[in-house]
Amino acid sequence: MPNRRPQLRIVAPGATAEEAAAVVAALEQFMRQTAPALAPARPARNPWQRTALLEGVTRDSDTLTAWGDGMPWGA
Repeated sequence: MPNRRPQLRIVAPGATAEEAAAVVAALEQFMRQTAPALAPARPARNPWQRTALLEGVTRDSDTLTAWGDGMPWGA
């Protein structure tokens, strides 16, 4: 993930190094405090469920199965 934070620096002829550092530190603290919260991670999907969804498998199918029978397994 790329770093999208701006690189802050003060370009002011009359500011001392300490003043510029204080302003930059205050701006960075403000950006941290007002940053949006991270979205919660989605729960991992069961790999068997994912495979079934990708293959378009339904539980109660009246059509022929891959083995050529019209009877769903476990029925």
